[in-house]
Amino acid sequence: MYAGSRRHSVRLIPALIATGTLLTACGPGADAPKADQPAAKVTVTPAAGSKSVKLGSGISVRADDGKLVSVEVKDDKGGTVTGQLAGDGASWKSDGKVKPQTTYTVRTRTKSAQGKESAATSEFTTEQAGKVNKLTNTPGGGQTVGTGMPISILFDHPVVKDRRAEIEKALKVTTQPKVEGAWGWVKDYSGKDRIDWRPKDYWPSGTKVDVKGALSGINSGDDGGWFARDYNFGFRIGADHKAVIDVPSHKMTMYENGKSVGTITGSAGSPQDPTRGGVHTVRSKNAAETMDSATIGHGDEWSLDSKWVTHLTASGTFLHSAPWNKSLGVVNNSHGCFGMSTSDAKRAYDFLSIGSTVEVKGTSNTNKTDVGNGLEVWQESWTEWQQRSALQH
Repeated sequence: MYAGSRRHSVRLIPALIATGTLLTACGPGADAPKADQPAAKVTVTPAAGSKSVKLGSGISVRADDGKLVSVEVKDDKGGTVTGQLAGDGASWKSDGKVKPQTTYTVRTRTKSAQGKESAATSEFTTEQAGKVNKLTNTPGGGQTVGTGMPISILFDHPVVKDRRAEIEKALKVTTQPKVEGAWGWVKDYSGKDRIDWRPKDYWPSGTKVDVKGALSGINSGDDGGWFARDYNFGFRIGADHKAVIDVPSHKMTMYENGKSVGTITGSAGSPQDPTRGGVHTVRSKNAAETMDSATIGHGDEWSLDSKWVTHLTASGTFLHSAPWNKSLGVVNNSHGCFGMSTSDAKRAYDFLSIGSTVEVKGTSNTNKTDVGNGLEVWQESWTEWQQRSALQH
C-alpha cells in the first residue's frame, strides 16, 4: 500500500503544476500574448489599389485604436512626399497634392492601444492629366545676378485668375539675410502669364535666395492644365553695379556701391523715338548681334551689326556699340537705344550684370514701360507692385 500511494503522489504533482499555471495565466492583472492583441486599424486615402485617383487629391492616413508611429510616402520616381502628423498621432496629411500619372507607396508603422506595433504598405496610382503646365524661371539656378533682379516665373500655358491665389501660396521665397518682397502677376511681352517676386528695395549684395514651388497637383485652369512637379532653385546677389543715363547731357554714369566709377558719352533716343524713362533691369546680354529696324516697327530702314549689346526692354531698348554714329556725345539721334563707341560699349557690357539696373533721366518719353516688357518691376512703386498679388483681391 505504501508503494502504491507513492506512485499515486508522483502522478498528481504534474497535474497540480499544470493547474497552477493555468490559474496564473487567467488571473487578474496578467497580459495576453501579443500575438492575440489587435493591431491598430490604418486607413489610407486614396484607397490601396486605386488605379485612377483624381488629380487635386491630397494623401491622408488615419489610425483607429492606436497611433501612427511613422508615415513614409514616396512616388515612383523616388521623390518623398512631406506631410504633417497630428498632435495626437491619430492622423497624417500630405503638404501637397498628388501628381499626374504617378504611383505612390505609403508605408506606415503603428502602435495599438494595447502596445502592439505593426507595419503596413499601401499603393495607388493617379490619373493622367489632359494637359500639363510647365514653367521657366529667371534667374536660373546657381546664377549670380545684379541687385535689381526680380524672380520671374513664366508659364507655358495660361493661368486663370481664380487659380492664381493657390499658386502664389505654393511659391515660397527664403533669403539670407531676410529681405521684404512680394509676388505680382504680370502679362509677359510674349503674351504668356508670368509671376514675379521683387524686393521692396534693391537687394543687398551677397544675399542668398532660395525659391520653392510646391506646385505638383495644382490645376492652373482648363486651358493651362496641371502642374506635374515641384520646382526648387536658388541664386545669389552679386556686386552693386548700376548705371544712370542723363539724356540731355548724352552721358551714362556707372556706379559701384553708390559711388561713380566712370562716365560714358553716347547718343540716346531722338525726339521722334525718345529713350524709355525710369529704372530698367538688364535682362540679357549679347556680344554681337544685328540691329534690325523691322523688330521695332521701322520696316527695312536699316540692318546694322553691333557689338557688346546689353538688353533692357523686350521691345528693343538696348545699350550697344554704334560705330556708324558720328554724333556720339553731341546729338541724341538713336531710335530709343543708347549708342556708344565699341570700347565704351564693352566697358558697360562688362560692368553691368544680368539684374543690374539702368535708370534713364531727362527723357521726353513720359510713358511708363509695362512691367512685362522685360524685367521692368522697378517701373512701379512698392504700393503699386503689391496690388498685383492675387492675395490682395
